[in-house]
Amino acid sequence: MINYFFENIDSRDIHPDTSKWLENLIISENKKPGEINYIFCDDDYLLKVNQDYLDHDYYTDIITFDYVKGKTISGDIFVSLPRILDNASTLSQNFESEFNRVLAHGILHLCGYKDKTEEEQTQMRAKEDFYINQFKNF
Repeated sequence: MINYFFENIDSRDIHPDTSKWLENLIISENKKPGEINYIFCDDDYLLKVNQDYLDHDYYTDIITFDYVKGKTISGDIFVSLPRILDNASTLSQNFESEFNRVLAHGILHLCGYKDKTEEEQTQMRAKEDFYINQFKNF
């Protein structure tokens, strides 16, 4: 089950096919969907999460807390909507494309993909691109 929450930010409509797309991503990675919570927030809210739980003192677009058990994918995924908007502008992307990339990114972390090294980042980006293209076909 995929849930969407909004903290310190106005709620926004989520495309009706988004949950189905994300569940298909999980199944395509040979995993099972569990409970996944997306918490959309502003930069300050996510900075506080970063400081309080990860001891990091910087802004980011996403933080994923992994509650995966075996092949069942569960977790809390915090997403800064203003950061996505800024990143989309910087990368000359539209908001929806960058939004979907970040949603997929969080799920891919829960599926076991990392992005610390250049090689891991390349693999993560390829997976994001692959699944974003699948969303376009929904």
